[in-house]
Amino acid sequence: MDIKFSEIKKLSSQMIIDAMAILGWNQTMIKGSNSLFKGKKIFGEAVTLSFLPYRKDLLEDLPKRSKSPEYEAFELCGPNKVLVASSIGPLESIGGDIKFLRLFQKKAEGIVTDGAVRDSQELKKYNFPVFANSFTSKQGVGIMLPFGVNQLINCGGILIKPGDLILGDDDGVVVLPKIIANEVLSISLEREEIEKTIKMELENNPDSPGTYYPFNDDTYKLYEEFKKTKK
Repeated sequence: MDIKFSEIKKLSSQMIIDAMAILGWNQTMIKGSNSLFKGKKIFGEAVTLSFLPYRKDLLEDLPKRSKSPEYEAFELCGPNKVLVASSIGPLESIGGDIKFLRLFQKKAEGIVTDGAVRDSQELKKYNFPVFANSFTSKQGVGIMLPFGVNQLINCGGILIKPGDLILGDDDGVVVLPKIIANEVLSISLEREEIEKTIKMELENNPDSPGTYYPFNDDTYKLYEEFKKTKK
C-alpha cells in the first residue's frame, strides 16, 4: 500500500479523529499526552516501548546497559519514527536529558508518552516534539522497569501497534492505523472543504450552526452549489 505520508502529515489531529469516526473506528486520542512545547507537531511511525511496575527479581533478569529494552527501542528510532512509551502512571518518568540525547542523535521525530519526562530545559534544547502528561522531577528508577520493545502497548487508553501512524499537535495525539490511512486522508480533505464552505456561509449569512452541522442534506446541497461556483 502506497501511503501518502507527506499529505497525511498536513492533517490536524481533529481531522483524523473525525474521518475515523465516519469509518466506524473508535476515537484514538491518547489520554494524558499533551504537547509540552507548544506549536510543535509530531508525525511518524510508532516504535513502541512499555514499562512495568518495579520488581527486584525482574530487574535482575532483564538485559543490562545498552541491551536494556529502552535503549533497544531507541536504536530502532530514526527519521520518520516516533518513540511511543507507555508509563505505569501519569507522573512516572520514562526518562530525561541523557537518555533522550540518543533520540536526538538518531534524528527521531520525537517522543509520545502517557507518563512524564524529566529535564525540561535540556529537552527544549533538542528542539524536537515531546508529548507527555507533564514534566517531573521524579526518577523512574525503583518505580518501573522498561520491558516490551515493539510490541502492542496500551498508551493513554489506546491500543498501539508498532508502525501505526502517530500525529500530534497542540490539541492532542492520535493514532492512525496504516490500513485506513489513505481513506482517512481522502475523507479529511473533503470534510475540510465542506467545513470551510459552512463557515463562509455562516459568516456571510449568520444563522444557527445546526442548519448545516452536523452534516445533513442542506450541508451537501450548499457544498455542491459552492463547487459549481469554483468551476
